[in-house]
Amino acid sequence: MLIQFRFQNFKSFRDDTILDLSATKITEHSQHIVSLGNENLLPAAAIFGANASGKSNMIGAFRFMATYVLNSFMYGGDSEKEPIDQLQHTPFLFDSTSREAESSFEVYFTRDGGQDTKIYNYGFTLKQNGVAEEWLNTRAKTARKSKEIFYRNGEELLLTGISPKRQENILLSLEKETLVVSLGAKLKIDILKTVRDWFYHLNFADFGDPYENAFLTYWIPLNCIKDRSAQVNMASYLSSFDPSILDLQVKVLKEDEDGGQLEISTIHRTTDGGTAQIPISQESGGTLKMFALYPTLQKTLENGSVLFVDELNSRLHPLLVRNFLLTFLNPDINVNHAQIIFTTHDSWQLSNNLLRRDEIWFTEKNEDGISTLYSLSDFMDEDGVKIRKDENHEKNYLLGKYGAIPTLKYLDVLRGE
Repeated sequence: MLIQFRFQNFKSFRDDTILDLSATKITEHSQHIVSLGNENLLPAAAIFGANASGKSNMIGAFRFMATYVLNSFMYGGDSEKEPIDQLQHTPFLFDSTSREAESSFEVYFTRDGGQDTKIYNYGFTLKQNGVAEEWLNTRAKTARKSKEIFYRNGEELLLTGISPKRQENILLSLEKETLVVSLGAKLKIDILKTVRDWFYHLNFADFGDPYENAFLTYWIPLNCIKDRSAQVNMASYLSSFDPSILDLQVKVLKEDEDGGQLEISTIHRTTDGGTAQIPISQESGGTLKMFALYPTLQKTLENGSVLFVDELNSRLHPLLVRNFLLTFLNPDINVNHAQIIFTTHDSWQLSNNLLRRDEIWFTEKNEDGISTLYSLSDFMDEDGVKIRKDENHEKNYLLGKYGAIPTLKYLDVLRGE
């Protein structure tokens, strides 16, 4: 489970920024709390804020980190092979110092291993020409201090927790653009592979990006619905919000290494007691979105990983969003402790007794273009008093009490002469 994500100097986030999924000592919805490795963790983080306030950039920072971890072993090159272009980070561009400064990314996470449960602290900083710093520390469930696995600073690399034989392999192959974790996982070094695999199982869905939205909607892995039991499960999932859907009919048109091509139709009940077959492409936008979310939701729950969704509320009724979130918040369903981090404009989720105050986050951008991220549980009013659990959070948010709302002006440019 993710404990904390920390980053700095990425797009609109110039300063040190922390998203913390540790449970605070507030009392509401105690059933949400997952105790793992002596940590009390939360299954959800909802991020509210105005358009262009930085919500998508916050998820983008995590996605950038994950992508760099998974791919950096391919960056750099030698005389025999052209290097693959390095993934370039985008620093805060609105001041000259930040444009040239390093960007940093760091996570704390834990994996359920019973008595062997550990907490991992991994991070790195990037310059435009490669890795400036990288570190990995672990702490056992019963330990007070962390153990250093490796630390890298420029040309200096200390592989304290790696066997001497493996150290030689890393030192021979490491490029300035490549992460030790990424390379070490490729070399099948267990602890580095554990960290890489945690990132590998993360899932992202950006419904604000029209290209990714279309891809998610019309592409689905064959293994999700290629057998009859999987089709029944997906039909049951779809009928949970559209009772007229009775079943699915799936034809495999082509199989290949990328998944393949499917022809999918929904089977609906008709008024005369029969059934009608409708191509999935003709279903409503909301049904297509729930269809698109199914593979990532299934993988996230099975692996106990983290699902990041940008604009979860888009095209979905607020009650359907609530029902979707309950999949993560109900410990009887979410048995593997999966987590969801999502952005939304659906303020009703603030007032429906669904989320804890420490599961509610806001982004706000100031007049200099700098975004900040903060939790409702940490927010204090003008008198220095924290927000109570019995307040009307939706009303207060829309009135601007918590910030993170748009500054509205009349659209005078549209006024006729």
